[in-house]
Formats: sequence, C-alpha cells, structure tokens
Amino acid sequence: MSVRPALSAPDIERSLRRISHEIVEGTPETSSLVLLGIPTRGAFLAHRLAAMVSDITGESVAVGSLDVTLYRDDLARTGHRSPAPTELPSGGIDAAVVVLVDDVLFSGRTIRAALDALTALGRPRAVKLAVLVDRGHRELPIRADHVGKNLPSAPGERVSVHLEEVDGVDEVVVEL
Repeated sequence: MSVRPALSAPDIERSLRRISHEIVEGTPETSSLVLLGIPTRGAFLAHRLAAMVSDITGESVAVGSLDVTLYRDDLARTGHRSPAPTELPSGGIDAAVVVLVDDVLFSGRTIRAALDALTALGRPRAVKLAVLVDRGHRELPIRADHVGKNLPSAPGERVSVHLEEVDGVDEVVVEL
C-alpha cells in the first residue's frame, strides 16, 4: 500500500481558520450557533473550530458531539460499532443554527444518519455542514456548506485524517 500526503498540519490549520471565518460570516449572531462534531475526529475538529470562532468573535460558542452509530443504514453490513457519547450543549439545539462537523465527506450516508439523529434530539432553526475533506463519490444528495479541501479520489482509495488529539500528528493522507 502506498501513501500520498494530501494536507499537512499547516494546511489543516489554514483550512480550519478559513472555515471558521465562513461560519462567522454565515451566522454572525454566534449566540444561536452550535457546533456538533461527529465522533471521532469530527468532534475534535468541532472543538478546534469553536475555539477559532471564539477568537474571531470574542464570544464563546456552544460545542458538542453527535454520535450517529445507531442511525446508520450499514450496521448489518459493517458489523458492531461502539457508540460514542452524544454531548449536547446545555441549551440544546432547538432554534439553534447547528453546524455538523466531520472529517471526510464521501458517500453522504454518515451525514444522513446525523440528520436523523438531530431529528430525535430537537428542532434546529437551520443545519449546515462543515467538513475538512470532501472527496466526492456521493450516493445521496448531500453537499457541504464549508469545505477545507476538495480532494478528488478514486472509489478504491482511502482518505485518512490524522489529528494530534487521536493520532499524535495532524495530516491527511490518501492510501492507494
């Protein structure tokens, strides 16, 4: 297996900074903003984005995580997964502008599951999607509002996001 680097740590930092500015431009009233990361790496990215949005606005931003395991349509095919905790901000998500945060957007099925999970938890005013990498190959009509990098890839390739909090390094690689 060969590995091709796609994003370095400075590239990831730059992408997240740009996304955070886009989020502020799209939702200037950050008091109604909730960033929900999809575990594992999406949750860490959501916390990074929340810190960056706070740096820009000077206000704290609600952040949490949304486990979608039980809402996936591929559980029977892919085997058992251990659910991660869903952690909502104390104010919940009703009437909030929720930005779902994930590391890689591929088929769209994880995001579909996230939308189902959100429906079970409340009624946001709006839902947006921020991803570090969009690799294409959508199976569902889902599109990200904020993308760090469009990274066209072959269906057989694997795009792996490594983050300092989990993997000890920030990078995105394509495994052939």
